[in-house]
Amino acid sequence: MDYDLLIRDARLIDGGGGPSRNGTLGVRGGLIATLDAPPAARAVCEVDGRGLALAPGFIDVHTHDDTQVIRAPQMLPKLSQGVTTVIVGNCGISASPVRLKGDPPDPMNLLGDAEAFRYPRFADYRAAVDAAQPAVNVAALVGHTALRNNHLDRLDRTADGAEIAAMRAELRDALEHGALGLSSGLAYASALAAGTDEVKALALELHAHGALYATHLRTEFDGIVGALDEAFAIGRHARAPVVVSHLKCAGAGNWGRSGEVLAHLERAAARQHVGCDCYPYAASSSTLDLKQVTADFTIVVTWSTPHPEMAGRTLAEIAGLWSMDLLSTARRLQPAGAVYHGMDEKDVRRILAHPLTMVGSDGLPEDPLPHPRLWGAFPRVLGHYSRDAGLFPLETAVHKMTGLSAQRFGLRGRGLLREGHRADLTLFDPATVRDVASFERPAQPAAGILGVWVNGVASYRNGAATGERAGRFLPREALSWENA
Repeated sequence: MDYDLLIRDARLIDGGGGPSRNGTLGVRGGLIATLDAPPAARAVCEVDGRGLALAPGFIDVHTHDDTQVIRAPQMLPKLSQGVTTVIVGNCGISASPVRLKGDPPDPMNLLGDAEAFRYPRFADYRAAVDAAQPAVNVAALVGHTALRNNHLDRLDRTADGAEIAAMRAELRDALEHGALGLSSGLAYASALAAGTDEVKALALELHAHGALYATHLRTEFDGIVGALDEAFAIGRHARAPVVVSHLKCAGAGNWGRSGEVLAHLERAAARQHVGCDCYPYAASSSTLDLKQVTADFTIVVTWSTPHPEMAGRTLAEIAGLWSMDLLSTARRLQPAGAVYHGMDEKDVRRILAHPLTMVGSDGLPEDPLPHPRLWGAFPRVLGHYSRDAGLFPLETAVHKMTGLSAQRFGLRGRGLLREGHRADLTLFDPATVRDVASFERPAQPAAGILGVWVNGVASYRNGAATGERAGRFLPREALSWENA
């Protein structure tokens, strides 16, 4: 046989953002061997791609799958979307390196209970991923809040010099074992007290390792421009690229500011390496944050430890049942999770369409009633926003979730249909691909994803996982943001 796999006569969307073309892709030894196999070529497995689009496997740059890739390594919510690589450790929370003193602090509890945190060193986590053999590739950031948890007696203060030195040493060790960089979640109570100088000091470790800084901004509400400036200043100080996580204009008072925010991002990108990711929904999801409690938009409670029976109800509905105000109701529900319908659709579209924006799901797999982005983010971009709304061409949509993402995060040999690149591939029907997951029924696989190969291994075919798990841990490679 000439090849292990041939996908014949498909529309090849190469991930670079340029025009698509028809071709027959051949795979040999887990690598893309050709994009132009002749009709006479033969393979162990042959797939008819006529009428279908073949793209690089999608890269989910913003996930909280840290513990999921080990505890549920089949990774069906991501595999069924065409995702072949997940980046974990976002928003300052990571499964490693972590040494808990009790229950995980908010928002680290989004990754699971204390039992889920078994990796005191980053090398332990990397070994656990390899042992679990997940169905998708895994690359990991180190969380600033995780480091604070390890070295501070309490999280409502900034770190002192000795604590910063200890955190830097632990971050350095993780970078030496292949971590992508440092993430922060400065909006959360567990990191809000950390001063800019604390983060700058940690970020100084990044440049020597070719690593990046990804940040959930200190605020995504009225003070977002100042929060962006803080992120850019940290990146300049560290001489490290900056990725702004899930860029949005949150809160009713902030709606309509996306043009201003994106212009600010562009000005920064003219003098330093800056990018962002975005999920394709006008609702966010996280723990139930007292600072975000408002009557300006709908808040749906997705879980509550003391009152699990309230999951799926709106905060306003629960307040009515208990004859309490919204803030008192939220306090009584704690700890809890929520979906916040706090964005404007026009802002979401403007940010998603911007050339600096990658696609990330920000899904929460531990949530019993997860935001539908966990199962639907990538097909929603392809179907709803590209095909139906005409927000951008299909080639641009694929670029935002493959080639751009691989370049930004240093995932060498992935994200493009190129000879010699890893055969992470997604075959889909451009006419029917769509997200099926809804807020009411979120755990539903997408329509129109017909085949997913991870490192050349068929992992999802015709609406079902094959049972093969060919993912691997991806250590950091040198970053190259030129022309990204």
